[in-house]
Amino acid sequence: MAKLVYDDTGRLLFTKEMKEEYTLLMPQMLPVHFGMMQKLLQREGYKVDMLTTNHRGLVDEGLKYVHNDTCYPALLVIGQLIDAVKHGGYDPHKVGLLITQTGGGCRASNYIHLLRKALEKADLAYIPVVSVNLSGLEKNPGFSLTLSFVRKAVFAMMYGDLIVNVANQVRPYEVEPGATDAMIQRWSRQLVEGFQAGKGMSRGQMRKIFDLICADFASIPVEGSPKIRVGVVGEIYVKFAPLGNNNLEEFLLREGVEPVVPGLTDFIIFKIYNRVADVDLYGGKWVKKAACRAFMGYIEGCQRDMIAALQKSGRFRAPGTFQDLHKLVQGYLGDGNKMGEGWLLTAEMLELIHSGTNNIVCTQPFGCLPNHIVGKGMIRKLKDEYPYSNVVAIDYDPGATKINQENRIKLMLANAKGLVQQESTSHREPLQEKKHPRLAHASNL
Repeated sequence: MAKLVYDDTGRLLFTKEMKEEYTLLMPQMLPVHFGMMQKLLQREGYKVDMLTTNHRGLVDEGLKYVHNDTCYPALLVIGQLIDAVKHGGYDPHKVGLLITQTGGGCRASNYIHLLRKALEKADLAYIPVVSVNLSGLEKNPGFSLTLSFVRKAVFAMMYGDLIVNVANQVRPYEVEPGATDAMIQRWSRQLVEGFQAGKGMSRGQMRKIFDLICADFASIPVEGSPKIRVGVVGEIYVKFAPLGNNNLEEFLLREGVEPVVPGLTDFIIFKIYNRVADVDLYGGKWVKKAACRAFMGYIEGCQRDMIAALQKSGRFRAPGTFQDLHKLVQGYLGDGNKMGEGWLLTAEMLELIHSGTNNIVCTQPFGCLPNHIVGKGMIRKLKDEYPYSNVVAIDYDPGATKINQENRIKLMLANAKGLVQQESTSHREPLQEKKHPRLAHASNL
């Protein structure tokens, strides 16, 4: 058994011995993206299991160790991890817990400390918690993010965003149920195998693979007329995680609409851009600003390649660039509004409205202060400027019932159908044709 080693602050370290013996448990947020991340970590020599459990017991487990006033995603993730240790068939002396840490002023910085506190309460303090971060916040001898891995992770994120984008445009119309999900599995497996062989890891190769992904998903037989589109925005965990939003996308599909979910790439660029903005707003080292700009520029270049592939496909709608989003939010929120999802959340709602998806579900943990400002707090402003916008804010909380959440969304969908009928009878100008600088380069949205 690996010896327990602590640093000068008393933090339990994940050692090189543990890398050989321990299984790292990671919570799931984005099924496609995190599935590839899991495989990439395994290729780096780590034993990693991604948790996909989804039942009420996870909430109850979280409530034992996390105060119910604390961020709901923190409660869920901690409940899921501790439930896995207790009931997942693992040797608790041979597992470690993997969690992201951004260094910002919100959830992703505090989870790791809440998790350690929960482990102490559960008499599991001998389990190491591994921080996944690019900020040098916590380091462990047995875990490190190499430049090679970070590069692979960036590519996996881009591929994941493209796959989810095209899949959401095909799944509501597929002739053979499950065909889209089968294609997702095939491409996810093929991409990870390619990474290990050094394939798909250059911009040129990525452009070719983007085209192949678009072509393969476009080849899936579809039928039916275009459905009402419903955008999903909000706090990152409840926006993406089926556990966090009670399988929202599945519910929307059952209701006969097409879900539109902005990807992860803009959020990652947003987090890097915040470090640039910090220097501009508060001062700091120009070296840090230059390094962040360079990293940000690299990811933005990859994003432009993805957008170009979607536009070239002739079949799929393409999102805008991060810079397009930044321009959209001017006059609404400033760069200093960056806690949680910050101004990006409002920008995503604006992008959806201007691209013809004026029905939006804004997901938020109950009591999430950033979301109440940049999400729920901006709905009236958007409604005043865009009368046909149809936005509903849905709170997710241990005490919130799924039936209540779904009923509120059904009311929004009923309103959406009424607006479609009203538009068809009044012959008003379609919303997606509204003139805005955001659409100057993307007339196909």
